[in-house]
Amino acid sequence: MITRVLIADDHPTFRRGLKALIDSLPDIELAGEAADGESAIAQAAKLLPDVIVMDLNMPGLNGVEATRKIVAANPAIAVLVLTMLDEDEPVFAAMRAGARGYVVKGADTDDLLRALESVARGDVVFGPAVASRVLSYLTRPLSARDPVLFPELSDREREVLELLARGMPNSQIAHKLVLSPKTVRNHVSNIFTKLQVNDRTEAMQRARAAGLGG
Repeated sequence: MITRVLIADDHPTFRRGLKALIDSLPDIELAGEAADGESAIAQAAKLLPDVIVMDLNMPGLNGVEATRKIVAANPAIAVLVLTMLDEDEPVFAAMRAGARGYVVKGADTDDLLRALESVARGDVVFGPAVASRVLSYLTRPLSARDPVLFPELSDREREVLELLARGMPNSQIAHKLVLSPKTVRNHVSNIFTKLQVNDRTEAMQRARAAGLGG
């Protein structure tokens, strides 16, 4: 079975190198290329590839947001992040957005190929450079102040979300954090927007599923 791959990266030289690698493989073919996040979304909808190899730092819409929109529209498409970034925050932001794999540029060709094959099968895979970070993340306790947890939120928004997950109304959150009710309302509205939820119930469910509010 042929795996069709879309490359989303703003560096032409890197795209050419990855294209040459894909062209050399019998069971993988290039479905298309994109140089930014918006183009990746459009190409994904048009070409319906099996896998998208996604960079994170691209002009305009970044790779995390592009991944979120692509996976929401086409859950069957597997996104494999291939980037220079190996810090905690981009790793978990990408996985939270729906990426199935994360490999750092410069990884061995064999590691990249295994990652491509794995995400195409529906598995989740991490390159050697980030696997230890993921293991550490999964085995340590998290607090609302941990930037790895909901990295799209500010520190204050994570604090508000923690209290919201405990079932506190805005007035109680305002008293607890010594904020005005209007400021709390603004934080709650920003949380809804960034987490792409419609109301407090959905926000509480997301937060509690991540371990907050206990």
